[in-house]
Amino acid sequence: MALAKTGGLKRYYDVNGWLFIAPALALIGIFLIYPIFRSLFLSFYSGKGMMLKFAGFGNITRLSNDPVFLKALINTTTFFVIQVPIMIVLALMLASLLNTDKLKFAGFFRTAIFLPCVASLVAYSVLFKSMFSVDGVINQALMAVGLIGTPIGWLTEPFWAKVLVILAITWRWTGYNMIFYLAALQNIDKSIYEAARIDGVPAWARFVHLTIPMLKPVILFTTIISTIGTIQLFDEVYNLTEGKGGPADATITLSLYIYNLTFRFMPSFGYAATISYVIVLMVAVLSFLQFYAARDRS
Repeated sequence: MALAKTGGLKRYYDVNGWLFIAPALALIGIFLIYPIFRSLFLSFYSGKGMMLKFAGFGNITRLSNDPVFLKALINTTTFFVIQVPIMIVLALMLASLLNTDKLKFAGFFRTAIFLPCVASLVAYSVLFKSMFSVDGVINQALMAVGLIGTPIGWLTEPFWAKVLVILAITWRWTGYNMIFYLAALQNIDKSIYEAARIDGVPAWARFVHLTIPMLKPVILFTTIISTIGTIQLFDEVYNLTEGKGGPADATITLSLYIYNLTFRFMPSFGYAATISYVIVLMVAVLSFLQFYAARDRS
């Protein structure tokens, strides 16, 4: 009888537990799982708007003949290769500097560096466009100190437009990664550094041979999330270039191209879905390579 009561009570709690999480599961299914399978289904179809027809692997063949896609792929890869290492190294250096006990106003500096990642995207994009305009404060400052003789076309020249996007992403997300490193550094036993200091190990060697190995899991985590964010880069490019990815597609990314194919141009849902799986493949491959490179070889 006791077992029967216990079994009945367990079933009661199981049923109620599932009822509690059912609304969340339904939302996940509608807004996450269904779109994944729907986009995979659409990737095998081509056509404009809702006039779709089965194309098999035709969209994949179209990728290699699409100059805009190839441009977007090159731009996305360029942003990833250049921006992610810069941001990770800069965040690590800032975290190390802000972790020192002798630094005054450390709380202020930590907050100031972290604030950009919670700033309004539209507001900071407008600010960047104003600062980096031809007659903006950045060009005026560079000319005042003699670094340049004529204003730089940050938003009109392809090379400098890429530089501007990299600067904007780095400014916004470095503080986010820094917080992870700072939290990890504060959990490291200070006696380890003290013993190394007594043994005469210089500061740079302590950083390279002690700090970095102990932060390896956090570095791997921040590298992967930064990789995913950069491969999916959309917001900064859209706001800085007014959704055009200009000049001359110099800053267009895969995500922005998907948006344009879906909402700006004549809708091509099948082709846009195919490009979205290019992003999935890139993220999967790069994440695997990063896990493989960071594996424990001992």
